[in-house]
Amino acid sequence: MAEVDDSNNPTSGVAERYALALFSLAQEQNVADAVADALRNFGDMIAQSADLKRLVASPVFSAEEQLKAVTALLNQYGFGGVTANFIKLVASKRRLFVLPDMIRAFLALNDKAKGVTRADVTVAAPLSSDHSAALEEALRQVSGGKTVKVNVNVDPSIIGGIVVKLGSRMVDASLKTKLNSLRTRMKEVG
Repeated sequence: MAEVDDSNNPTSGVAERYALALFSLAQEQNVADAVADALRNFGDMIAQSADLKRLVASPVFSAEEQLKAVTALLNQYGFGGVTANFIKLVASKRRLFVLPDMIRAFLALNDKAKGVTRADVTVAAPLSSDHSAALEEALRQVSGGKTVKVNVNVDPSIIGGIVVKLGSRMVDASLKTKLNSLRTRMKEVG
């Protein structure tokens, strides 16, 4: 997986340091995959809840308020162990606004340790199981034989074709992009 240049992101260093510390602890306790799953679930909760996004991102809330709210959520949804302690620590240090970046950095470290590459694929219509298997095999070959976890998104607005993001590489072979390109060329000629 290619490294991402986050030099313009002032929180990336903090996120990577926290993620690395958590990853080391999780590996030491043999719970890296469990922590990855729990962090992914908590990240999904943040993405799906406007109130939780606001709690995480807003500097208006004190560390005590954030810690109290996060602890209640962790208890309510059954988060425990290393993951819960980590999120509580982040809240107590007033770093919740960096938590989504920390989660991404941890998941990247876990994937790298397991030799897994992630691919985001956008298609206009759901793929059949045969097409999914062929796509996974093609992406595995392109990635040098690594295990590839494919996340398929269906977006009818691309009309047809496929958009693939594998690590830092992106291929846009959607019909929408091709039509836009053709339209641009026609404007230049006419």
